[in-house]
Amino acid sequence: MNKGLSDFISVLRERYEPGAILDRATLKALATGTGLSSVAFEKSEFRVGRGQYRVPEADIVLAPRPVRAARPSRAASSVPVVAPTLTAVSAVSAPRKEAPQVLEFRQPKFVDESTPSVPESFRGFVPFGFFREVKTVIGSKRFHPVYISGLSGNGKTVMVEQACSDLSRELIRVNISPETDEADLVGGMNLIDGNTVYKEGPALIAMRRGAILLLDEVDRGSNKLMCLQGILEGKPYFNKKTGEVVVPAPGFNVIATGNSKGRGSEDGRYLSSILDDAFLERFANHFEQEYPSTATEAKILRSRIEDDQFITDLVDWANIIRKTFAEGAVDELISTRRLVQIADTFAIFGDRKKSIELCVSRFDTETKNAFLDLYAKVDAPAEEAAPEQPAVEPAADVS
Repeated sequence: MNKGLSDFISVLRERYEPGAILDRATLKALATGTGLSSVAFEKSEFRVGRGQYRVPEADIVLAPRPVRAARPSRAASSVPVVAPTLTAVSAVSAPRKEAPQVLEFRQPKFVDESTPSVPESFRGFVPFGFFREVKTVIGSKRFHPVYISGLSGNGKTVMVEQACSDLSRELIRVNISPETDEADLVGGMNLIDGNTVYKEGPALIAMRRGAILLLDEVDRGSNKLMCLQGILEGKPYFNKKTGEVVVPAPGFNVIATGNSKGRGSEDGRYLSSILDDAFLERFANHFEQEYPSTATEAKILRSRIEDDQFITDLVDWANIIRKTFAEGAVDELISTRRLVQIADTFAIFGDRKKSIELCVSRFDTETKNAFLDLYAKVDAPAEEAAPEQPAVEPAADVS
């Protein structure tokens, strides 16, 4: 126990009864008023619950380290002086054979469980696709895992976030990659302040809090995702690292999103993995999310810019490209996310052509130029877009 922690505990004992339960705000206020730090106390074994801390009993020895015994004077008793130790002992003397008092020890955690994780409302969000179904599943508070697939940029993730926002439900999002392993999901040992301690993963945190666990881009993962098998069944999880059984709180659920159905990308557009069939079987429902309709997409853009003609041209332009993509004539397409980016760019620069060019520059030169040429035709004035009439030939002289 360091000196800062010892001093803070001493102040707590002066102001509160031993065993009193204090919240985090009280600790912070006390620390501010005394010039001390409450951080070490919040990470100590005196944490008893979510944002709750117990004032230590008076029989806990606070000495930070053993103190060398003072040399006895000639007039002093012949009884040797014993230095205090770090072991908690009783204030009342006890027989030597009695076992010392044992303190409960809790590992410090990285996540402040008192902080809510309800997503904020997204400006300009327009419900479409499977939003109603996803919101119904989350609102039921039943354990019912859902897998959502679809092309990139069609609103899969934001749909889940906004459903949780509308229902004031906590959401813990984990972005999956080929390197994601058991320690990233369930928990593992980490180095904190020179000590090796256990860090609980987002899956167990979501279970304890009854939150929604969002496995984003789950089809980028590997066979290491199999550590979630028991969790995907909604059953208590035995943490083999700590020996604790974590029981899911009411409302806990798992939702996964991916660009593929977990069988790899058929056209090679995405670096999707082939997931284990036993893993995929644990998702009760599968939603195939499509791009929004023309009217919905226009409404989404209208929340960001006020140029109705530009919005109409953008939506028509994107739909032509998507149809061409579906026919296999082009290898790229314009997603809803890309249209929103163009609208945001236009709000900054106020130039249609420049906004589109900046947002399609990520494509190869040939595709970029083809998209720009197509938009130029969509945006052309009616008289310029009309086909030219053939010149009238003079009548032949038949006389």
